[in-house]
Amino acid sequence: MKKRKNIEKLSETEIIVLAKKDGKYFGVLYDHYFEQIFRFCFKRLGGMEDTAGDITQQVFIKAMANLNKYEDRGLPFSSWLYRIAQNEVSMFFRKQKKNYTVPVDENRIQDLASEANLSSYMSMDDQQQLVELLNGLEDDHMDLIELRFFQEMSFKEIAAIYGITEANAKMRTYRILERLGKKWKDSK
Repeated sequence: MKKRKNIEKLSETEIIVLAKKDGKYFGVLYDHYFEQIFRFCFKRLGGMEDTAGDITQQVFIKAMANLNKYEDRGLPFSSWLYRIAQNEVSMFFRKQKKNYTVPVDENRIQDLASEANLSSYMSMDDQQQLVELLNGLEDDHMDLIELRFFQEMSFKEIAAIYGITEANAKMRTYRILERLGKKWKDSK
């Protein structure tokens, strides 16, 4: 019991250092991040719970196997896990050749519309039209939009997932929003 209390006092960086030397410490990271990585996979998979659980397990197996390759670059450890999860989910869809759906709520659609300078208020018909435009996006573009607006990740977190700079993540997202705005105006 005393060892458990001591582990809880350690910083994440200290736990990672210990886990690199002794795999039993990886369990602390697993316990801390399992639920949020599972939720990420679950959402990306459109609610396929069993598959999300399988992929989440695969994420942690890969993370543990490659922990010695992990380098602290000032981003949370979770960013590295999200990148692995993103790759695993993408690999699953490539294998399945299957499209997925993203649950869309009205507030997030309104945020997206506002950010893309589409409209200050959107009727239900407008929202449906925007969802149809989103469905027409390339997969990698939809991924960025989903992470930013529907999973509410910061540009820093998105950058860590894709292994790009924060500025690049922001630039890519806003270019997609510009294209979306052009398609919106063309459809009116």
